[in-house]
Amino acid sequence: MSSVKKLIIGGIIVSSIEYPSKISLVIFTGGCILKCPYCHNPELIFGGNPVEISTIKTKIKESLEYIDGITITGGEPLIQWEDVKDILQYSKMLKLKTKIDTSGFNPERIRKIIKWTDYIALDIKAPFYKYESVTGMDIGDCVKKSMKICFNNPNTFLECRTTYVPGLLNPDDMMEIAKSIQCDLYTIQQFRNQIVLDEKLKQTPNPSRDELLMIANKIKPILGRVKLKTAEFGDEII
Repeated sequence: MSSVKKLIIGGIIVSSIEYPSKISLVIFTGGCILKCPYCHNPELIFGGNPVEISTIKTKIKESLEYIDGITITGGEPLIQWEDVKDILQYSKMLKLKTKIDTSGFNPERIRKIIKWTDYIALDIKAPFYKYESVTGMDIGDCVKKSMKICFNNPNTFLECRTTYVPGLLNPDDMMEIAKSIQCDLYTIQQFRNQIVLDEKLKQTPNPSRDELLMIANKIKPILGRVKLKTAEFGDEII
């Protein structure tokens, strides 16, 4: 007898924020290989609760009347890539748009799911050569490979995004990132110190919108399309 397939998740919500211009059913997967000190979902790093894939599919089908797509985020969805692929395939069968948020830690898993993914939000944690000092893991080359796979897929929109954490990153780092990435949209996210993995970062001031805007204006000539994400003004295309 085959075992019942389950996905470790932290919850499921409906949101108008997680998938730009879409109402999506958002699945928060549990588990992450990284321990970023500024992680805003630290409770998901070490797991969640097992939920049957059939139950998740039923939830998707029941939500069809009021959603345009699904977003699978985390944690890190591609730890459980086979079950995530199953959900993506099911969602595409229902004519839903699909989005994955990922650290890009495993380019081969990106290859295996990209056919069923309309939108990928790829976290660029730092300049590729500084990954180990910021995240604790030397995966910069893997992230770069994942980025190239996504950018070269004509049917997938690629958003690269960086959370700007003062002390971990500086404006020169952001310029270095801008020079080394390829994407359809680059987003600078405002660090928020309320919920973090490393309690010490609660003492780090949140960068102001003006500070982030200055950085965005400097890198816009390199990347073309830049977005700011702040608590004060939400999403702004610069």
